[in-house]
Amino acid sequence: MAKDGLLCAPPRLVNNAKHDEQRQDRLARSRWNGADPVMTGLRVVLAEDDVLLREGLASLLERSGYEVVAQAADGTQLLTMARETRPDLVVADIRMPPTHTIEGLEAARIIRQELPDTAILVLSAYVEVEHAMELLAGGAGIGYLLKSRIADVKEFLDAVQRIARGGSVVDPALVQELVTARRRQDPLTVLSVREREVLELMAEGRSNAGIARRLFVTEGTVEKHISSILTKLNLHEADEDHRRVLAAITFLKAR
Repeated sequence: MAKDGLLCAPPRLVNNAKHDEQRQDRLARSRWNGADPVMTGLRVVLAEDDVLLREGLASLLERSGYEVVAQAADGTQLLTMARETRPDLVVADIRMPPTHTIEGLEAARIIRQELPDTAILVLSAYVEVEHAMELLAGGAGIGYLLKSRIADVKEFLDAVQRIARGGSVVDPALVQELVTARRRQDPLTVLSVREREVLELMAEGRSNAGIARRLFVTEGTVEKHISSILTKLNLHEADEDHRRVLAAITFLKAR
């Protein structure tokens, strides 16, 4: 049966009571690596088509107390191994054979649907905002990291641990990209702090006199701010009242 571009066997019906009990026991156990507590015994399926990177990650995870129960080189193998082993954590590259597009992401989405208690960490060579946001919308126990973060072993293992415990991890580069994108799309960035304050009061329906009283300035000053706001927002219609409404709508949409 084809599902999301991958050939998928129907999920098997499994009694998970014993597995869940064992997983909670593993989550409760920890050991010390010299600085921070590290969970032990958590079962991991690792998916990466670069053999050297995959083996390196497997070695790193196993030395840190995790049990790598299976390794996959593509999305189809990942799904098969996840269904068979029902791991506590999946670590997968977004781009894998055969098309090197979003095989890992598609597999992660299916795993989250079929095995909602399995934590998922996806790795990417690039910041892919759309794909990352789609994944992160899946709830707790989800992470998105750039492969470059693996070089900082402590940071990488900390992210793995937080995800395995049910937290969410977002690569700082993705956060910066989202902030930058928001700034690019926010029409209010052209306004000064005072002009934003005036516009917010306009959106509340206050008159120029009401705004002046609220900000402890003269009505003339308010009129100058409003004129500047309308110009910066490219609201050039002749009807002054209509322009104020459009400005208020712009403010509300940007919230």
